Amino acid sequence: MITKIKIFLFALMLSLTAFNATAQTTRVPDPNGSATGNFTDIDTTAPKVVDSLSKSKDTTVAALNNSVNKLATAVTTVANADGHNKIAINLVWLLITGFLVFFMQAGFALVETGLTRAKNVAHTMAMNLFVYPAGALGFFICGFAIMFGGVGPLSTLGGFDGLNQEVSITLFHHSFGLFGTKGFFMNGIYDVGVLGFFVFQAVFMDAAATIPTGAMAERWKFVSFAISGVIIGGLIYPIYGNWVWGGGWLAQLGSNFGLGHGHVDFAGSSVVHLTGGVLAFVGARMIGPRIGKYNKDGSPNAIPGHNIPMAVLGALILAFGWFGFNAGSTFAGNDLRFAVVAFNTMIASCGGALAATVWIWCVRGSKPDVSMMCNGLLAGLVAITAPCAFVTPLGGLIIGLISGVLVVEVTLMVERKMRIDDPVGAIAVHGANGIWGVLSLGLFADGLYGDGLNGVKGNVTGLFYGGGFGQLAAEFIGAATNLIFIGISGWLMFKVLNIIVGGNRVKPDVELYGLDLPEMGIDGYSGIKMDKNSETPLSR
Repeated sequence: MITKIKIFLFALMLSLTAFNATAQTTRVPDPNGSATGNFTDIDTTAPKVVDSLSKSKDTTVAALNNSVNKLATAVTTVANADGHNKIAINLVWLLITGFLVFFMQAGFALVETGLTRAKNVAHTMAMNLFVYPAGALGFFICGFAIMFGGVGPLSTLGGFDGLNQEVSITLFHHSFGLFGTKGFFMNGIYDVGVLGFFVFQAVFMDAAATIPTGAMAERWKFVSFAISGVIIGGLIYPIYGNWVWGGGWLAQLGSNFGLGHGHVDFAGSSVVHLTGGVLAFVGARMIGPRIGKYNKDGSPNAIPGHNIPMAVLGALILAFGWFGFNAGSTFAGNDLRFAVVAFNTMIASCGGALAATVWIWCVRGSKPDVSMMCNGLLAGLVAITAPCAFVTPLGGLIIGLISGVLVVEVTLMVERKMRIDDPVGAIAVHGANGIWGVLSLGLFADGLYGDGLNGVKGNVTGLFYGGGFGQLAAEFIGAATNLIFIGISGWLMFKVLNIIVGGNRVKPDVELYGLDLPEMGIDGYSGIKMDKNSETPLSR
């Protein structure tokens, strides 16, 4: 019996050895991946054609002509497969980074809810949830068409050229794009590249629409908020976005007037963050401060957030998602500049957090305030969003450090001088640093990237690298336009909503009690007993 077992095991070893030897002659193991993926993986037909041609012995003219035709077909097959894979890589890159940007919505929700009071948890969370479908539906109905309906072919996503209708006016013998008209309800653009592009752009819009919810938290009527989300996603955000990213007149400042490459904003310091910051400023000013925020003499009272760990976690989630926000804006997985973008995103956020912490600790206060630490991190991210692809690592750090000081000073100015109640510091983080972000591009762009951007030859170059004042002027014009257009649009929107819904603000008794039950019908913290002012959760 033992002898039979030994014979069986010996035979099994021989068969396995033979199998391995045979397998190795077909495809050698590749532990580091350097040899994986070759000609035979492209298409089954092309390799067979090439193999048969290499073994052919027929040298007649007819045979050679036939071989050339077959070889040309094989080359075409290989080229098409290469092009398909290139676009596939770009589309996968775009969607994965877009999914990261969508995850930032959870970060916004946690930051805003953590920095506000426990009695408004369900309401604040609900705004951060509902702004996504409200804004996205507005973007689907008309926002995408207005913003990108005339952008032209999407070269990195397959080259679809159906987004080709831009309404323009002619002034000073130049054409100024105003808004697109192709793609309402996504009609007529049923294309994989365009639909993937829509997903990526919709989550950017969502970030802009969510910013005012923090500045107006704890007193904004939910119905007013919900309608505003549709208006922002469908009209306000897309119009300015068209002027910068859709081939509109701000992007044409370079080709029309020689101002650098026109207003350049790589990933949204002005289009996304300044837009949200201006809407937050206008809304918070119009709706007024929370009850008890200011004394009769105008001095502010602190209204602490109820959950600092929640706010910190939210800030870290935002920082994580921001890698997709910025790096994904290359629209191409084979554009290796995204590594520079990712590095600058990281170093600027660290610089912002460091500067804000030190400044509030040593210059403006006596403690390293955790909430300001979070806002410094976010300020650095907002500031680097526009110039992230165009600046050196040192430039990215400097931009971040300045943003950290800026966020502290603007926060104090908004609260103490302007007497605007912004519970989460959205105006300072997104508004002030949105401006700083685009201006920093006009100063620090190093001239190594951006050839052909907005139809202008050569790379984007800022003032400090010999580019002159042209690019800086274009950035200034873009920021000033945002302040004026978004400011007026926001004011009109809140005025109209105030009439339609009977006021943007909840009644005083609702605000004092907390918005959760009156507005949402449910407490954010069930089973928790509140004190008489419903400001601090107490265990039963």
